[in-house]
Amino acid sequence: MDVANVVIGFIMVLSFFGLVWYCVKGYNLMVGFFVMSVLWTSIALIGNSIHPTSVMEGKTFIDVLTNVFQTGPENYGKAILVNIFFGAFFGRVLIDTGIAATLIRKVVELGGDKPRITMSLLCIVTAVIFTSMTGIGPVISIAVIVLPIMLSLGIPSPIALFSFMGSIMAGIFGNIVNFKQYQAIFATANESYASYDYNTYFKFGMIAMAVSLIVVLVVSNVMMNRKLSRAWAATPDSGATVDAPAISWISIILPVVGVVVLKVPIIFGFIFAALFALLTCGKLKGGFASVCRMLSKQFADGAIDVAPMIGFLLTLSMFNNAATYASPYFKTLLDGAMPQTALLLCIVFAILTPLGFFRGPMNLVGSGSAILAVVVATAAWPVQFLYPLFAITTVAPQHLDVTQSWVAWGFGYTKVPAKEYMKMSIPTGWIIGIILCAIVFFMYGNLV
Repeated sequence: MDVANVVIGFIMVLSFFGLVWYCVKGYNLMVGFFVMSVLWTSIALIGNSIHPTSVMEGKTFIDVLTNVFQTGPENYGKAILVNIFFGAFFGRVLIDTGIAATLIRKVVELGGDKPRITMSLLCIVTAVIFTSMTGIGPVISIAVIVLPIMLSLGIPSPIALFSFMGSIMAGIFGNIVNFKQYQAIFATANESYASYDYNTYFKFGMIAMAVSLIVVLVVSNVMMNRKLSRAWAATPDSGATVDAPAISWISIILPVVGVVVLKVPIIFGFIFAALFALLTCGKLKGGFASVCRMLSKQFADGAIDVAPMIGFLLTLSMFNNAATYASPYFKTLLDGAMPQTALLLCIVFAILTPLGFFRGPMNLVGSGSAILAVVVATAAWPVQFLYPLFAITTVAPQHLDVTQSWVAWGFGYTKVPAKEYMKMSIPTGWIIGIILCAIVFFMYGNLV
């Protein structure tokens, strides 16, 4: 074992834990990942000058800088600029047309004054809605409808907040935009992983969504005290609210149906579903110029919803490419410690799922992209097996986590102490991780 590589590896490990600490403290992730990109690239260049590595073979100083700070964001931008922006646009259309709000009101009418049934129905609808929507703007738009309803039924505010955020997390397992986001990270870690598509993932995504929703509802019902609180008064319906037509409701699932059943491109799916929603809700009236202004505003509002995430993802792509140059040093330290069988890797991911909280080392949208680079460097794992494992340790912890922007907003809105919320969110995320890792082994373990 080369001493210089070991020393450099330890320095990178220390900086890695520094990044974890930075994430846990809640500092700006975009800036943090840019700094880490610069740091790891610099250390890797110094290490290569001492002991050349295969990943920098034949590359000049400028080639390395270009790959990290130019090629990374450019390649990632292809997925971001099209899929995420159009997904955010579609989310805005669902809000502006009143389709999402109408579905929620209908569910409440169905559940009546039975808190557990109404809460369960609201969670199911919320999960379905967030298979297509994403971003803090749409979350808040739905939350200000759902949370007052739950609270007015006497559901304790920590449980109302937890069940709502948990149902969003469940929906994200089937969300196409999030799939594209994580798939782009995989593609930068290994080019051969770029061929992995949503149709291949879909079956596991739906299973993960169902399992997560069941676990969230079981935990919520177990935690719900029979002596229900009456913290908030019900908000009376002014009578001015107009429901979206029933035919328009199917627009929520049209993007997923289009991609999975009809094999249409996802951007076309979002555009078609948005136009269908606008048409069936009577929003394509008032003349060509008026419709153009409306579409332009909805696209702009959608872009604003996801703008902070875009900045973070672009610096994350720099970090991913920098992690490629750091991988030989991690491999030097961890080569003998990394699991080499499907069963062991699933067990390790199940045990370490809580490390996906606080943007930790198992979270792809955090410091976990470096772990992905290490895992990919140590063995040729099939992407059909590896992607779901990282999706589990990313989606479940991150979307229940107190560092998630909309969860943080929820604390202020409901006045729920973070400690009360975390008593449910962390055990739930861990339980979901254990169950889903077992499912991954039985579904894809034979591919290894």
